[in-house]
Amino acid sequence: MAKQITYRRVYEETSPKDGTRVLVDRVWPRGMRKDAAHLDEWLRDVAPSTDLRRWYGHEPSRFAEFRRRYLSELKDAGHRQAAEHLRDLAVHDTLTLLTATKDVDHSQAAVLAEWLTDT
Repeated sequence: MAKQITYRRVYEETSPKDGTRVLVDRVWPRGMRKDAAHLDEWLRDVAPSTDLRRWYGHEPSRFAEFRRRYLSELKDAGHRQAAEHLRDLAVHDTLTLLTATKDVDHSQAAVLAEWLTDT
């Protein structure tokens, strides 16, 4: 795997240690100009489905079930190609997964970082 896989908020300042910066949200971050994001890619197809995202609502008490459902979604046809692309990026460079979510430890970025590290 990569030298390092990290995750953080897209609103935080960039760092030379970020490596490849990939936004993993389905919707564009509120109030963020595209040129200010300093992204290498926006990989919205790896994000949780709209239904799952709405069900979760970033309620920490639902995180374990969200994680289980999201990991299952990563195997479906709609997510598979994007997930494989993300895995390939992780093999070749340091990877920073970005999200607009305030609680990044209970986000899809955290789940993806763990998934990429374990696979």
